[in-house]
Amino acid sequence: MTDALCHLVVDGNEVLEFKLVKCVADIENDDTSFGPEMCHQVFGENENIFGYTDLHIRLYYSAGSLQTYLGIEYTDKIEPSKSDGMRADDVEGALKKVLAPGYVTNLDHFISLLDKDKSFTPHGQLLHAFTVTPNDGGNKRTFEVYFCETSTPGFLAFHERLQTFLLWYVDAASFIDVDDDQWNFFIVFEKYATSEGEWRYATAGYATVYRYYAYPHHARPRISQVLTLPPFRKLGLCAQLLQAIYSHFTILPDVVDITVEDPSQDFQRIRDYVDAKNCENLPAFQPDKLFQGFSPEMANQACLKFKINKKQARRVYEILRLKNTNTSDKTAYLNYRLVVKNRLNAPFQKKKLEMKKLQKVLSPEEYAATISTAGVSETQGRLASQYIALEDEYRRVIHRMEQI
Repeated sequence: MTDALCHLVVDGNEVLEFKLVKCVADIENDDTSFGPEMCHQVFGENENIFGYTDLHIRLYYSAGSLQTYLGIEYTDKIEPSKSDGMRADDVEGALKKVLAPGYVTNLDHFISLLDKDKSFTPHGQLLHAFTVTPNDGGNKRTFEVYFCETSTPGFLAFHERLQTFLLWYVDAASFIDVDDDQWNFFIVFEKYATSEGEWRYATAGYATVYRYYAYPHHARPRISQVLTLPPFRKLGLCAQLLQAIYSHFTILPDVVDITVEDPSQDFQRIRDYVDAKNCENLPAFQPDKLFQGFSPEMANQACLKFKINKKQARRVYEILRLKNTNTSDKTAYLNYRLVVKNRLNAPFQKKKLEMKKLQKVLSPEEYAATISTAGVSETQGRLASQYIALEDEYRRVIHRMEQI
């Protein structure tokens, strides 16, 4: 591309503007705007949009029912007849592929839809209600978590609009197959009062959970997608949402345990926090038991009470043991580090045993071609860096536990 055309290339993340609109005044209020974290899943890997001058893309959603407005503005657009056939990117075409049907492109039409939001109430069953006091000392805010299935009346049309947020905030996101009735949904709404004293709802976040089959007649729910919308972050909503999911499934006798599909580092930290808070009062996780090492009793109690699987129960044990370890006591701290490093080292030890078995059945030449070139010092270095990163994560979880 020539330098003369470079000004027609913009970063999609910089020209996209989102809003969750509660009232008409929000449309003109810059404080209600937020942007995407990524747009490569819509506009391509380089996230660029070509062919426009002063491009501005507005995606506004009514706060409750998520009725959608798409506005595309620019002062100039490249014309094929004047630029050797070069065409501007089809912005609306790219967005039309991912937005739910029924979005509007006329702002007045969108404003008229806001009136319908006055009567919006969440779909499904109310599971959990809680209040949050913001860190900035603002007024208490009320939130509710609702449970829905694919058969919940009216829910799928709402979900079709809700899931579009995934593309801007969850890497490698994909829309789920709603024809599969094993999907469950947990949606967080803020319940707020208008200046006239009327109660309204604003969509704040959600999670999807798939009920996998477990032999012979059980289920193993797996948390798949979790998203808190940007205007509602830093309020502890994700921890409350996760707790609501646990509360729903732990009382079901057919549920074996609850797993998470490829958790992000941020979500794993929230999961660790919720699980550690839940397990902290279980008999098996009391300090005198923690210093005796991870036990089957811990795994059993964590699973029985909170449907936590064994791998996650082990993390909870390590977090709570660190929380109760006096790190100024060199011996106690060394013992803790050895316990964690032995677990981290287990896969390497297993690989060494496998290589010894291979050495017995392969010729020297074949074995030499198979073995890794990584030496002992490299393995030790990897183990040390793994441990440091893990302890840092654990300390962040513990710090949050101590704030409450």
